[in-house]
This record gives sequence, structure tokens and C-alpha cells, in this order.
Amino acid sequence: MTLIGPSGIWKPQQMDLPISITTTFDSPYDDSDERNGLIEYKYRGNDPYHRDNVGLREVMRLRKPLIYFNGMVKGRYFPAFPVYIIHDDPARLTFTVQVDEMKALNQPEMVEEADALRWRRAYATTMIKTRLHQRSFRERVLLAYQTQCTFCRLKHGELLDAAHIISDGEDKGDPVVSNGLSLCKIHHAAFDNNIIGITPDYNVHVREDILEEVDGPMLKYGLQSMHGNRLILPKHKVDFPDRERLEYRYEQFMKAG
Repeated sequence: MTLIGPSGIWKPQQMDLPISITTTFDSPYDDSDERNGLIEYKYRGNDPYHRDNVGLREVMRLRKPLIYFNGMVKGRYFPAFPVYIIHDDPARLTFTVQVDEMKALNQPEMVEEADALRWRRAYATTMIKTRLHQRSFRERVLLAYQTQCTFCRLKHGELLDAAHIISDGEDKGDPVVSNGLSLCKIHHAAFDNNIIGITPDYNVHVREDILEEVDGPMLKYGLQSMHGNRLILPKHKVDFPDRERLEYRYEQFMKAG
């Protein structure tokens, strides 16, 4: 039995009701998670009585859990389970979804006040959305850089990070590929700590005091030898690091030196 299917609301042939909902990375539907603690999921099509929409309405009535798959890049999804349909708005062709905790499934006898239940689900949904954004950013950045470090070409995905040029807590710290760099863990740490800087022209600079330091082969080949190199850029120009963001970060690097 497949858990995900060609339609966003998926009911396997063996089941009476849907078991999952999916948002693809290039979905034509305007699924949104902008409301705190809530996910808005659009109907299939414009007919409130389409069998898939009716199926989700019945899932809501019976308070049955679903799996939610959110597309990060083509063919890769971030799953959340259990999720519940908590509201139906036919006028806006929208269901409202919240994530719950796994332990709630294993404690069916647990009776909670409505406010406590809403708080728990809002918190779980917020945590899932945060993890989704982090994972989605990583997947998109590593895909753009063909799963290699932009400094040293290391191609082991488990040793690579998606580094922010400007951190997500700052202005222009958006989780977009042009604000990201695919870096191995040592170069990610060096970049974050202003040991290595990148000019707006995509040239790598190592901090002067680090260049003058004498130590073992990791320092020599892992850091010092990067000085003067040019970034290994993504295949598509739209994914290139944003020059304005790099200029801002390079100013911070120069101040640190």
C-alpha cells in the first residue's frame, strides 16, 4: 500500500478514507503555513463535493489522523504524522490542519481540555514547520551545488551543510538558495566564524592571522590553501550567491580581521 499518490489527497484502493495529504514543491495550490500553529490546505479543485474533499471532511468528522508530506525538491518530501483536519471552510476552499505528537496516538484514554489540546498541537505544528524550512533549505541548496562543497569539492552529503550567507535571524536572511552556500562542516564553521570570507566577486579569502599561523596539514590544506580560490558556483545563474549579501558578509569578515 502506497502512502503517497499522484493526487494531493491520497486514498489507496484498499482504504475507505484518505490516509495522506501532500504539498509538492511546485504545487499549483496555495497551501500556506503563515498562520501561527496552523497549516491551511487547499481543496482539490473548486468543487467542495469532489470525492477527495468529501473524504477529508469525513476524516475530520471521525477525528482520524493523516500523514502530511511536504515537498522540498522534486521527489523528496518531509513527512509529519499524525496530523488532523480541525476545520473546513468551503467558502475559501480550505481545510485547516494541525500536527500532533506521536504519544497522543498511544494514549487514546487521555482526555484534555480544549485549550491544552490546541496549545499542544499549535506548538507541535510550529516545530514541524521550523524543521521543514530548515530541511527544505538544505535540500535546495545542496541540489543547486550538485552536493559538493563550494570551497573544496567534497561530495559526501552527510558531511555537507547549507550555510546561510546572512543568518535567518537578520534582514535578508531569507531561506532562499541565493542566500545559501553548500559547505563541508569545517568550511561552514570557518565561514560562520569569519576565518574565511567571500568577496562579492566569488573569491575566497582566508583571514591574515590564519595565513601566518603554522600548524598541521589540516590548517595548511584545509584552510590556508583555500586563499585566492574561486567559489565552485551552481550550474544555474539564478542560484548563484547574491552579491549584495556577500558584500555585507565580507564587510563583517574584514572587521573581524
